[in-house]
Amino acid sequence: MSADKRYYVYILASGSAVLYIGVTNGLARRIRQHKEKLVPGVTQKYDVDRLVHYEWFENVRSAITREKRIKSWRREKKIALIEATNPRWIDLNAEWLDPARSAEVQP
Repeated sequence: MSADKRYYVYILASGSAVLYIGVTNGLARRIRQHKEKLVPGVTQKYDVDRLVHYEWFENVRSAITREKRIKSWRREKKIALIEATNPRWIDLNAEWLDPARSAEVQP
């Protein structure tokens, strides 16, 4: 399967732990847009640009269903989801921006 056939649900966080949940078919591109403050709204207003969690799906309906489900959760459950795979809340996108790793496949 090629990367362009994937759909991603992602969670971004700010330095003060404001969370944003979104869905996209181009994760690296979309995160770059958030980091460059090209996406108006919550992410721009509260500087929410650190990728702390993502999941991929083979079809858009599954991704949208998952996005809606996560959005409906209480904050504590969202935090538990993040911390299950990323307990230090590191920016998972940081390695994509490293020029030494630019030849690697990006989600």
